[in-house]
Amino acid sequence: MKNQPLFRLTSKNFTITLFLFLSCLLQAQNPKGKLFIIGGGDRSDELMKQVLAVAELGKKDYIVVLPMSSEEPDSSFIFFKTQMVKLTSNPIVMLNFNKQTAQNKTLTDSVQKAKLIFISGGDQSRFMAVAHNTPIKTAIQKAYENGSTISGTSAGAAVMSEKMITGNQKLEKEYSGTFDNIRYDNLETSEGLGLLKTAVIDQHFLKRNRYNRLLSALVEFPNLTGIGIDEATAIIVRNNEIEVAGESEVIVVRNPKGIQKSKKNNLISIEKLEMSIYNAGQKFKIK
Repeated sequence: MKNQPLFRLTSKNFTITLFLFLSCLLQAQNPKGKLFIIGGGDRSDELMKQVLAVAELGKKDYIVVLPMSSEEPDSSFIFFKTQMVKLTSNPIVMLNFNKQTAQNKTLTDSVQKAKLIFISGGDQSRFMAVAHNTPIKTAIQKAYENGSTISGTSAGAAVMSEKMITGNQKLEKEYSGTFDNIRYDNLETSEGLGLLKTAVIDQHFLKRNRYNRLLSALVEFPNLTGIGIDEATAIIVRNNEIEVAGESEVIVVRNPKGIQKSKKNNLISIEKLEMSIYNAGQKFKIK
């Protein structure tokens, strides 16, 4: 008796396989979770109440704080917890990972099962130096896909993008604290968490006048939507729809046309682009 094949491809099997593949792809493209991205600065109780409302915490759910961006992670956690214990009775725990504990499955599983994950401010590159290519990043992505809310402020906002603005300039040898030009191939970016694949985030936007950085990002990545979030302000991302919350404004730039790059000093020109300004309660869509 000849060996029978374990699996024979038929039109029915092909249809089922294609359906499962497309279902997985659709789930990856349309996560069940939400993003609550804060532009830094003061976080009012009203704004943090909105975070909790978006997260829809049940009685058994808990909040995980990831403070790896901060130079003083314990202080970041205490500041966050002191505010939040007034607003919720749900447990709040800090998981301050390093390169060694990033491989701890028990701890990363705790991240994945958290209903609300909060990423503190500080230095986004410091955070990604710990999370990049580790189970932490995977756990955050899976939590988002499965229905958790991922929130962050300042550096914790910057890490949300797939293309993450580091704050550094390639053409400036010394960091001056300002981004005072718009030049091609000057903006330094690196890989973020990838929760937002079609947009790039900049924070403290109006307060620190970061138009040059965001416009530089649009020159480098013209297919992305640039979103500048001011302090004490946030965007709530539900798939491709974004709602603004908080006290100030959100600047959105996209669809640059007629980009030209000069060989002299890496100067650029843009013939036209779309720019919008939104405030609390207003909504817009991204790809």
